[in-house]
Amino acid sequence: MENRIKESINHPEQLEKLYRDDKKGFEKAFAAIYPEVAPNDIAYCWKTRLEYDHSKEDAPQTWKADLLFLVIASVTAGLLIKLPQLLGFSAEESLFYEKNAGLIVFFGLSFFAFLTKGAFNPKQLIVVIAVFILSAVYINLLPSHSYSHSVTLAYIHLPLMIWCLYGLVFTDFDMKDKDKRMDYLKYNGDLAILVALIAITGGILTGVTIGLFSAIEMNIEQFYVDYIVLWGAVSAPIVATWIIRNYPSVAGKIAPVIAVIFSPLVLITLVIYLVSIMITGKDPYNDRDFLIVFNLMLLGVMAIIVFSISEISVQKRQRFNEITLLALTAITLIIDLVALSAIVYRLGEYGFTPNRTAVLGSNLLIFGNLVLIMVDLFRVNFSGKEVKKVELTISGYLPVYALWTIFVVFGIPILFGLK
Repeated sequence: MENRIKESINHPEQLEKLYRDDKKGFEKAFAAIYPEVAPNDIAYCWKTRLEYDHSKEDAPQTWKADLLFLVIASVTAGLLIKLPQLLGFSAEESLFYEKNAGLIVFFGLSFFAFLTKGAFNPKQLIVVIAVFILSAVYINLLPSHSYSHSVTLAYIHLPLMIWCLYGLVFTDFDMKDKDKRMDYLKYNGDLAILVALIAITGGILTGVTIGLFSAIEMNIEQFYVDYIVLWGAVSAPIVATWIIRNYPSVAGKIAPVIAVIFSPLVLITLVIYLVSIMITGKDPYNDRDFLIVFNLMLLGVMAIIVFSISEISVQKRQRFNEITLLALTAITLIIDLVALSAIVYRLGEYGFTPNRTAVLGSNLLIFGNLVLIMVDLFRVNFSGKEVKKVELTISGYLPVYALWTIFVVFGIPILFGLK
């Protein structure tokens, strides 16, 4: 959306169309790019227009409707997470939370997205409900007490697959618009920040509440965890989404700052870590646990790179940020190469297993993505290309990850079995 506004800044009729198509998205994007377009008279007029107080007309109704939909979606998600208590079966024995927690969170988010959409599309709703039902039936039919790695991988990757489905809901099933995919990634960064803040404040409230009741010799810990903490956990992403929709500047101002601060810190940490590995003589070739930690670190850094690129793209270009991201991507690529070589070595020594297959596939996908990102960042730094090019590369790669999650959830249990 930001780039479409920039391209249309001297075409009032195009700006009006963008605004009418997605008012909330337009307002958020315009606020993010206004420092760049401020000298333009048309931009100043739009700033004045967007800041004009419509509180006596439509705004309160929209705010109130969104709040009502927030309550409905949160209650629905809360009831679903409480199904073991409501239906009288053991959540621990059935691994209910391991199998269904991710499904329930994304169902609540998708439900809220449909409730707040301006136009209702029954075909989209039917597709989403069908996928959720089939996924829930499939994952709950898998053995609950199997030590199968295939089943465990299905548990882990199903929420990632449903995250991709929620992405379709978020982008209104527009599979061609890469800008919308990037908006989805930016939204996820904002969502992560707000959910973390909600979790911190919720944790403080929980500690204070339990402490106060303990002082009067009332033990409410179990009740509070069962009926407040669980309900709050599945509702927090929906509440955060409501905040992003109605107060876009809240997360919009925090996320870019975090991206700018964390990118150089992560880069420094990785360099020190790689040097420490060489000094200590640790290697992922013969140490399975170390290889697992290595891969988890790789996934985390990859997420930080994508988050940082999505956030710095809405700011005024700064050479330091772009150089930092290029260096961070290069270091991460080195880490991925080490991890890949270790995986290939272990495959040669011990053969294919569900875990090794999944790790190999995910590392190959990340390697390919990192190479493309690094090439684009090199061009941004040394050929004068726009950061927008990197965004398009990232968003264009998302379907590859989606197909991989589908394969892990359904294909690996078929290839390796459930035992």
